[in-house]
Amino acid sequence: MNTVEARSTLASIRELVMNNLEYIQKLRYNIEYKEDGSPVTEADKFLEKAILDFLREQDPEIQFVGEESFDAVAWQERPGMLAVLDPIDGTENFCSGLKEWGVSVGLWCNGQFLGSMLLMPELGECLITGDSLVKLESRITGFSSSYDPAIAQGLSEAIEYRVTGCAVYNLYNVIRGSFTRFVNPKGAYIWDLLPGIMLALEYKCEVILDDKPYDGKLLDPTRKYRVDIRNR
Repeated sequence: MNTVEARSTLASIRELVMNNLEYIQKLRYNIEYKEDGSPVTEADKFLEKAILDFLREQDPEIQFVGEESFDAVAWQERPGMLAVLDPIDGTENFCSGLKEWGVSVGLWCNGQFLGSMLLMPELGECLITGDSLVKLESRITGFSSSYDPAIAQGLSEAIEYRVTGCAVYNLYNVIRGSFTRFVNPKGAYIWDLLPGIMLALEYKCEVILDDKPYDGKLLDPTRKYRVDIRNR
């Protein structure tokens, strides 16, 4: 797969999600809770499987890092295609009836980035690698809803701030300039961050991971990363 084919594949995933949106919405209140206390709905499971099945039709050997199915113990990167997916980012918002949730997908081949997508179905917003984008200007800093003492300090220093509870929403808005900055000092896994971070690099944002400039390399899916992104 090349970058042109990746963009087409991501557009097809967008269509898959939108074509199933009514069914996905019906599943939003079928909720279970994971060991860490976070919610997972039948919609999360349905959408992850649907996207994985679609990608396997394109490449039966594709490797998959998805929030609901990833096994850190068994993980071993291998050559070939890799998909990084969060089927419903912001599940707490989603199962509470809020529209600020999203789908995050990134495609890689032999460690090289091909393309990614941030999609917020109920808000009608989407950004795919290669899209044209008119940047806005803002004074708002977006913060992760996972509490960390650094957030309290950041809130006191920010001119304006928003705490939304959805990485896709935060990443999309800092990329387009609706936020001047997005900060998650507690850390998140790559299915939460990586597709959006790669788009942030594409659209010339400054990306800091764990206090160091990010160079675009594929990240370790078994650990969390602290992130600070600034629109430029």
